[in-house]
Amino acid sequence: MSIFYFVAFLSIFFALMTIFTKNPVHSVLYLVITFFTFTVHYILLNAQFLAVVNFIVYMGAIMVLFLFVLMLLNLNKETEPMKSHLVKFMGVIAGMCLLVTFLGAFRILETNNEFVKSQEEIGLVKNLGKVLFRDFLLPFELSSILLLTAMVGAVLLAKKETRAKQHG
Repeated sequence: MSIFYFVAFLSIFFALMTIFTKNPVHSVLYLVITFFTFTVHYILLNAQFLAVVNFIVYMGAIMVLFLFVLMLLNLNKETEPMKSHLVKFMGVIAGMCLLVTFLGAFRILETNNEFVKSQEEIGLVKNLGKVLFRDFLLPFELSSILLLTAMVGAVLLAKKETRAKQHG
């Protein structure tokens, strides 16, 4: 239980650092660490699928896009990150969070949460698929049709703009 409170404290701390940091690159890096602490929470709750999706989608894709956009903004010398002691301290904390995640993933570090131990199958993708395709099949299919319609609309809008440029 103490691991939960430690990671919860880190989540709140890094979320506040994301808001109050003036440097945009530091703010994005704090947001990456915040998402990483969420991944640790998902592993502690035995939700491996959510942990992997959070790690890959949010930390791997969206945050890299944020950093890429910030790099394209042509920041001047005053806003470039400095190698201060605070940045090194944040790196140590991020490394410790990574270590806790690996220990939890490989079941070296066990939790004392009785709810999680009584329902070992709760976070597995197989059970998520059963619930999604049995109980929520209609909403799942409606949302997929909605996303397909949005994608087709975006392609048609993009084609219209290129056609107008070619004929104009």
